[in-house]
Amino acid sequence: MGSNCRAWHCLLALFLLSSAAYGQLSPSFYARSCPTLQLIVRATMIKALLTERRMGASLLRLHFHDCFVQGCDGSILLDDVGSFVGGKTAFPNVNSVRGYEVIDEIKKNVELVCLGVVSCADIAALAARDGTFLLGGPSWAVPLGRRDSTTASLKEANADLPPPSLNLDQLIKAFGKKQLSPRDLTALSGAHTIGFSQCVNFRDHIYNGTNIDPAFATLRKRNCPAVAPTGDSNLAPFDVQTQLVFDNAYYRNLVAKRGLLHSDQELFNGASQDALVQLYVANPSLFASDFVAAMIKMGNIGPLTGTAGQIRRNCRVVNS
Repeated sequence: MGSNCRAWHCLLALFLLSSAAYGQLSPSFYARSCPTLQLIVRATMIKALLTERRMGASLLRLHFHDCFVQGCDGSILLDDVGSFVGGKTAFPNVNSVRGYEVIDEIKKNVELVCLGVVSCADIAALAARDGTFLLGGPSWAVPLGRRDSTTASLKEANADLPPPSLNLDQLIKAFGKKQLSPRDLTALSGAHTIGFSQCVNFRDHIYNGTNIDPAFATLRKRNCPAVAPTGDSNLAPFDVQTQLVFDNAYYRNLVAKRGLLHSDQELFNGASQDALVQLYVANPSLFASDFVAAMIKMGNIGPLTGTAGQIRRNCRVVNS
């Protein structure tokens, strides 16, 4: 009896520790209420990436843009309806954040099996993980149990999503505001090992940047004209070598002064993050483990839990 009791105390202590580590989120949140959730998300994501591989990068970015505004609450998914103005039309999101229809598809498939159980915010977090994994990156147990916001903020989206013009001190400050460390910043920026950016975001860096490989700048100028708005939406890959493979090439590019955005290259510019960038070049598994830790930490920014918020029936609109 005594040893059983002690074992029970150990289990309780472990549970309390793990709950504390994840806030109130837990990887097993839907174990009973929707046991097939992760299979449904994975299957829908495989279909989406077979249609367009780039979607893995797009959904990783969507989760990041959700978490940085009001916390990871699905607020980015809300459409502007009537007098309601959300964050979709904020400068960092408009004509740039993609993948809303994939979230809709996942939600539809989940609802068929688990009606009214799984939040859109959790679907976005799982889609980001699966997008990373399906493009060759690490996988991780996603803490779940977020609920969906009934509000969104255009103002906060414009203020809190870091623009590509920021220098290192400003980036550290922007991430610090969300309780993310400089190491988290550098690891999370490695998401730019996949995907593409628009000319409007890197024009200033390739024409006026001082810390850029001249041959790389010339290459990028080919489809990004000097004078705006011509070519504003033209795309270039963050990583020329393996643009849709999740690896550590992003950091090799930084060391070679081939970061696409000004904010990318700021991570390797003779300052505090140089040594970490070089560590990630030398040790891909260290980057992978730091990226996972930072993604879990980012996914825990201000979630709505318990009875806060709601489980949206349609990810684009608040339940009526």
